[in-house]
Amino acid sequence: MKKNILYAQSGGVTPVINATACGVIEAGRANLDRIGKVYAGKDGIIGILKEELIDTSKETKASISALRHTPGGAFGSCRYKLKSIEESKREYERLIEVLRAHNIGYFLYNGGGDSSDTAHKVSQIGKKLGFPVQCIGVPKTIDNDLPITDNCPGFGSVAKYIAVSIMEASLDVESMASSSTKVFVLEVMGRHAGWIAAASGLVAREEGDPPHIILFPEVPFKQREFLKKVKASVEKFGYCSIVVSEGVRNSKGKFLADAGTRDAFGHAQLGGVAPVVANLVREKLGYKYHWAVSDYLQRSARHLASRVDVEQAYAVGEAAVRFALAGKTGVMPVIKRVSESPYRWKIEEAQLSRMANREKMMPKRYIAADGMGITAAARRYLAPLIRGEDYPPYDRDGLPKYVKMKKVLAQKKLPEFDI
Repeated sequence: MKKNILYAQSGGVTPVINATACGVIEAGRANLDRIGKVYAGKDGIIGILKEELIDTSKETKASISALRHTPGGAFGSCRYKLKSIEESKREYERLIEVLRAHNIGYFLYNGGGDSSDTAHKVSQIGKKLGFPVQCIGVPKTIDNDLPITDNCPGFGSVAKYIAVSIMEASLDVESMASSSTKVFVLEVMGRHAGWIAAASGLVAREEGDPPHIILFPEVPFKQREFLKKVKASVEKFGYCSIVVSEGVRNSKGKFLADAGTRDAFGHAQLGGVAPVVANLVREKLGYKYHWAVSDYLQRSARHLASRVDVEQAYAVGEAAVRFALAGKTGVMPVIKRVSESPYRWKIEEAQLSRMANREKMMPKRYIAADGMGITAAARRYLAPLIRGEDYPPYDRDGLPKYVKMKKVLAQKKLPEFDI
């Protein structure tokens, strides 16, 4: 019998994760002489454990094609981390039982570092239990913090959204600064790595351009230097625009916005750093301020996606199927930058063992000497990733035409499983 593909989405979604799903499914359909069906886990790994497998053959060709321009996670995602094989042995055994029951020969897991670790472990336990399955990690993260790959699908579109947002909001602030708000703070995602915050620096091409200050997780927050630069910016340019990464820490390594709770992956939950920074400005300098948190808006803004990002997201999905059919396992398709000018890239492969649970931080050469801006080297790296537009189609009422999957489930073959 021809083996089936099982694809699943993991963790926080991106503006282009569905473009990757589109690449996987269309590549699968193009190889039906070698592949049975392409299934998708409903709500990620949780759905697989529950044996809730979406039969994508029930979706039309047009619907699958429309995934390329639809935000969110079309098949559902989750934050559910499997622990070590020893600690979560029964769950890993259950995964193999489900894969065996549905003749899954290829498991494609679309996520970040934690997901790479899971895919690697599934590959290992499959061999131990006598049901080897080819496991391919598929890169995704807006944080751009996966190692080895030049950049991560999802990042380019978020970078574009943040750069445009700070540009537009700053024009608003500047126009009112003489009699109203003088300081604007925009909080962006990035727990440990400041790639998204750095992207806002692409707007600052001439002196006085926003953002005037960027705060990175990689640079300990120094209150005195920060306030000094805020004051200097207001006095020189009339206002000050600030972009702050959610993961900014003080000199003792504590998150400025630590809420004191943990998420499903054991990461500290952050309560919002923008109001912390804004209130500091008010208390110490007396300036009127506004702040905003980009939050889900930045990772769902498909209407402003980077064309480069969409193309790369689709390409890694397509390559994952190609790798699987070539007999590869325990690998991930990654992006290799071939040249800067003109910008060119290609897909290569990396071992999942080298990707799992590792984070790529902003290198020092990308951060300005004062720790509150980006360098020319960072600009050269970032600029190509936000280039080009890939607008979704719009309906007659002026709204984007996004698609929803039918999510028809395959018939269950196993007893229920509690998670």
